[in-house]
Amino acid sequence: MSYGYIIRNHDFYLNEEVGIKCRYCPFVQLEIKYILPALDTYRSKRVPKKKMYTSESEFSMWEAFHDVHGNSLGSSVHGKGTVWDIFPQVRENMYQHQQEGFEFLWTNVAGGTEIDVIKKSLHNENIGGCMISHAPGTGKTFLTIAFIRSYMEVFKECRPVIMAPACMLLTWEEEFKKWGVDIPFHNYNSQELTGKEDEVACRMIQGRSHSQKMIRLVKLLSWSKERSILGISYSMFEKDAGEKSVTGKGKKKQREIPYVNKDEEKETKELRRILLEKPSMVILDEGHTPRNSRSQIWKALGNIKTEKRIILSGTPFQNNFDELYNTLCLVRPQFAERFTTGQTSSHTRQNARGVWTSLTNAIGKDNGKDLLEEIRALIDPFVHVHRGSILKESLPGLRSCVVVLRPLPLQRELLEGLKDIQQIFLLEHCVSCVSIHPSLLISCGSSSYENSSIDEVHEEQLSIQQKRNSKSGRRDKIATQENSELLRRYAKDSIDKIKSDEFRLDPDQGVKTRFLMELIRLCEVLKEKVLVFCQYKYPFVLIKGQLKHHFNWTEGEEVLQIIGDYTFNQRQSIINVFNDPCSKARVLLATVGTCSEGINLIGASRVVLLDVLWNPSVERQAISRAYRLGQKKVVYTYHLIAYGTMEEDKYDRQVHKDQLSELVFHGDKEEDPSIIRDDKILEEMVGNKELRSIFKQIHVPAEPDT
Repeated sequence: MSYGYIIRNHDFYLNEEVGIKCRYCPFVQLEIKYILPALDTYRSKRVPKKKMYTSESEFSMWEAFHDVHGNSLGSSVHGKGTVWDIFPQVRENMYQHQQEGFEFLWTNVAGGTEIDVIKKSLHNENIGGCMISHAPGTGKTFLTIAFIRSYMEVFKECRPVIMAPACMLLTWEEEFKKWGVDIPFHNYNSQELTGKEDEVACRMIQGRSHSQKMIRLVKLLSWSKERSILGISYSMFEKDAGEKSVTGKGKKKQREIPYVNKDEEKETKELRRILLEKPSMVILDEGHTPRNSRSQIWKALGNIKTEKRIILSGTPFQNNFDELYNTLCLVRPQFAERFTTGQTSSHTRQNARGVWTSLTNAIGKDNGKDLLEEIRALIDPFVHVHRGSILKESLPGLRSCVVVLRPLPLQRELLEGLKDIQQIFLLEHCVSCVSIHPSLLISCGSSSYENSSIDEVHEEQLSIQQKRNSKSGRRDKIATQENSELLRRYAKDSIDKIKSDEFRLDPDQGVKTRFLMELIRLCEVLKEKVLVFCQYKYPFVLIKGQLKHHFNWTEGEEVLQIIGDYTFNQRQSIINVFNDPCSKARVLLATVGTCSEGINLIGASRVVLLDVLWNPSVERQAISRAYRLGQKKVVYTYHLIAYGTMEEDKYDRQVHKDQLSELVFHGDKEEDPSIIRDDKILEEMVGNKELRSIFKQIHVPAEPDT
């Protein structure tokens, strides 16, 4: 058994992925690339050769699935004592909140922490799903890996599935390697075979083209046959396990998508059955993602057979209490029954939602305190919360501020004119971009705003808004064209000016680019790296040009960028370069939709949020890319808001949502006036006579625990 634990004496073994490493800690004595190639032929625990498939007529991948029982836990519980005795070193490497979370997971998923109790609890009605709501950056991944590995040591037939946003599967794969877990992790989304697949499954596709479908079937069969873990993205699960239907136009109900032939129908239904019935346990990373009860992914997840579901989310409250209810019901389907006792099953779910709504409507109001306690009592048994105090205790610190900036004259003129736009999402896009720099108005004046890199919540709201406000895509297209004409009218006196290269490359023409460039200049003196977030990708083209022009920097060296169309391997390579203290990288530009969750960017000590999102949890997640365990410096964050624009209203909505989330999960937030928020760079900028006029207000929120 290999596992990554830190102890004084090393015990070395050969890890085929890493090299010669310690069984108990991450120390690597000799990397795999320096080991003789002959060792590559080594494979342990090969599957016996049960059957050779020598012709295509004999090949039947689907039949192979009927011979495995991956969803059976069996009766392989063994030994006495507690779950800590399975791998004693686990506890030594966990913080207090992780130890509590470890026991919480065992209690909810297996019925207790005593082996004897677990033996008697295999069919306990109280066993089910739970949520680990630990603040971003506090080690949820390691906690989950430790639990999965320990659980699979007890329940050897367990077949877990880890579901996450596609961009995070590679991170999970790397974490399993990092901690030396000796159980294969099959990335269902990846089109590459790792060498850990089942030998019989690989033999089945010899001589056949390695299509995406075939490779995925090999991984699926390998996971089913051998003790292993399957990683799959939400979008891929929805595609392969969701209902094959589309919504008709107007008042037409959903209709089933016709199959090409009988073989396709059989294969599609069999694949769906496997994904829904085989998992023994499902871990939903960033489990707040499928929170809309009308979405296909939420419905697909609700059809999974196992109720052993674990949601990992540092920000379970996203936009409203209705979404939170959906998340709670997803992880714990019996949740509705907790406050609808005595009702028939046909009315339980509908009535439960009504009761939940009545309970939550009063939260935040004077008469909501008792109801708040009632809600906490309902969710406490299966939701484990850690606010992130470990970060406050272990890291140098977090200094956050909201910087309200006065738009410059041309910006102010353009922003005032934009208020006439009726289409809310086009208006929001234009205000966000023009607040950064007036020349970005050009990119706003086309239908391409719909293809910008926007966060998932915003995209979902956009889809709903389009369905409500238009009967056809043609009307949306016409509206966009009309708004483009309005934009040209707004800038008719300055259109040539804002199109010129001289204007675009001048950061002093935009209040936010002016702030950003001065911040970067001062950070360069102190050798600090800057992480810049924006929900749209077009501003980065402008910012890269200004950095090249004024700093003589090169993209790929001093300036890095991660946006939605980058591959997962490209993103990971950029992340590694940025976090390397010896690299030339100074600035990383990242869209919130691609980099706000699940990745480590501790190379940055300054984080700039260029615009404002409706969902505060997305921004909190973005900041946590830098402010997380492993950070060696104080992290300073700057949330930029354009004075006199809709960004102020959006920020006010953020504050309200944050307050509701705090009330439900943490209680009243207490301010700590003893904390000194010293920021020499910001002080320098405010004291600069040439910059002083752009600052309207600098607000320092109460110091958060996270």
